[in-house]
Amino acid sequence: MINKLITILFFVGSTAFGQNSVEINSVNSNQLAIKLPSNKSRPKSHSKHTYEVYFDKKIKEYNERMKANVKKYKKMARLMKKPQYSDPSYFGYKRRPKKRPPGKRKFCKECEIVH
Repeated sequence: MINKLITILFFVGSTAFGQNSVEINSVNSNQLAIKLPSNKSRPKSHSKHTYEVYFDKKIKEYNERMKANVKKYKKMARLMKKPQYSDPSYFGYKRRPKKRPPGKRKFCKECEIVH
């Protein structure tokens, strides 16, 4: 019973002295400086309409992505007009394959055509 009482007093005493927020530092031998606790645990002040700002930001980002996609698709359409993609005689090559004479034609491994 006394052991329990001593441990309870020990914990109460240690928490009472352990959470002392006023620190005393000696600046000189004659002066004592008292450092007051800084209030770092103060809650941040929030604006009333942070959700509106958040959703406005998201809408703006969405519109910017859509504009970038339109620009990308226009560029892709412009590149698809090149003969490399639109002319069937290119067979998927970047440059048109050479038309060799009938005796010198080779089998192409890529398009599996003799040309």
